[in-house]
Amino acid sequence: MNQIDPELQLLLEKLPIHLKTALSRQEDVGGLLEIVIDLGRLPEARFTDKNLVLHGQEIKQDDIDYITAGLSGFGDDNRAGITRTLHRISAIRNREGKIVGLTCRVGRAVQGTVKIVEDLIQSGKSVLLLGPPGIGKTTMLRETARVLADDMHKRVIIVDTSNEIAGDGDIPHPSIGHARRMQVSASHKQHAVMIEAVENHMPQVIVIDEIGTELEAFAARTIAERGVQLIGTAHGSTLDNLMINPTLCDLIGGIQAVTLGDEEAKRRGTQKTILERKSPPTFSVVVEIQDRYRVTVHTNTAEAVDENLRGQSHSAEIRWLENGEVQFKREDKSRLNLKKDTSQERFHNERKEGPKMYLFGINRQRLEEEASQMGLTVSISDDLRSSELLVTSKSYFRRKPQKIRDAEANSVPIYVLRTHTPIQIRQMLATMHPHASISHADTKPTEQREHLVQALQEAEQASNEILSDRENPVELNPQSAYIRRLQHLIAERNKLYSKSIGRDPHRRVRIFKEGR
Repeated sequence: MNQIDPELQLLLEKLPIHLKTALSRQEDVGGLLEIVIDLGRLPEARFTDKNLVLHGQEIKQDDIDYITAGLSGFGDDNRAGITRTLHRISAIRNREGKIVGLTCRVGRAVQGTVKIVEDLIQSGKSVLLLGPPGIGKTTMLRETARVLADDMHKRVIIVDTSNEIAGDGDIPHPSIGHARRMQVSASHKQHAVMIEAVENHMPQVIVIDEIGTELEAFAARTIAERGVQLIGTAHGSTLDNLMINPTLCDLIGGIQAVTLGDEEAKRRGTQKTILERKSPPTFSVVVEIQDRYRVTVHTNTAEAVDENLRGQSHSAEIRWLENGEVQFKREDKSRLNLKKDTSQERFHNERKEGPKMYLFGINRQRLEEEASQMGLTVSISDDLRSSELLVTSKSYFRRKPQKIRDAEANSVPIYVLRTHTPIQIRQMLATMHPHASISHADTKPTEQREHLVQALQEAEQASNEILSDRENPVELNPQSAYIRRLQHLIAERNKLYSKSIGRDPHRRVRIFKEGR
């Protein structure tokens, strides 16, 4: 029998004897990535360079039950672990909730992965790691926690939602060094534990894996505003993914539509309505991981986002390990096709065809009808590999089916609709074509701009009336969601309050003083 790493042996001990024996006989068992066990199918071991059928006998329910009986229990994310190891076992359930499949993923603490970004994490800046699944984000995060806690003697708290960073059980894995770990009882409570970590334990650094919801993004911003360094990962492979993801774009400052005055638009050489960053980024540095030994670094997130929104290329830093040393070079990163679609050049042609889209869980006929009403042409592909954008709904994105994982793995940007409704589809199309009116699609571009100007002037006039000691709220005329958003910004700029009331197509903005 081969010499097997003690932690890997703990995983093999959880398997039925015939699977354990088959794996133990493999000469390259040290390269094992995961074991796939599905009811009624042959068991499979996946290595870095091959897949191997472990046994000629199909998996029975008794095999699955044997494995699950030796685990500590599955959380609401259908993940379980093995005490004091980094292994992860994920369950597949049938409609009745019974486990009919398991993915046993081998976890290893790999040292040296953080060297390529060590100067960034030691700078005190908040760093966001991006990359497709399985690329090594969590491994780099784990070693980052150890380096900051042991080498830099900082107070580090890990918010460990699925026990993937510090392992299962109450005692964390030694690979995190002297960093402390807070476990999360349920994944939907992750944002609350993030805030609790700051309020109760006075950390200098918070380490968080898989920021994926609006609440978690808001918690991250709150932590950063308190002066605590954040090191985290998020769904998405590139900075581009975050820019078009309405759930997570706040991590890089958020994006909003802004209407310029005539003189300012002329000075900038742009149309009057442009896209701009809304606020300072939560993460000052974004690292795109290509593999364990090569990354792209955006050393100034604010500048990278701003230049992207202006349709300009920006300089990124390419880093790679060569003979144990970090090599650097600067490279201009031109925007992808989707970025070009949101550049200033697109603003001169409202009917220009947008990015080639792949729809997942989105009704194609409905999208084409909404685009037609807005006077737009959309390009829809049946092949994800040839697409420039995947469009899906929030519910599908959260479940992470294979197509979405494929898009992330191939760096295809993902646009997430909050709900699968006509108004949400129109808002998405308006984001890609800002001069396309949502409610007035049959009008000409000149008329659209005149309507927009009138709507913004109405909001300014209402704000002035309220500021001139008017006691009662002012309700504006019904508008599209895109225009209402701009009217809300006008109220906010005048330090007034506003909210949208009514239902489409009569939904409108009400502006008022505090307490109304």
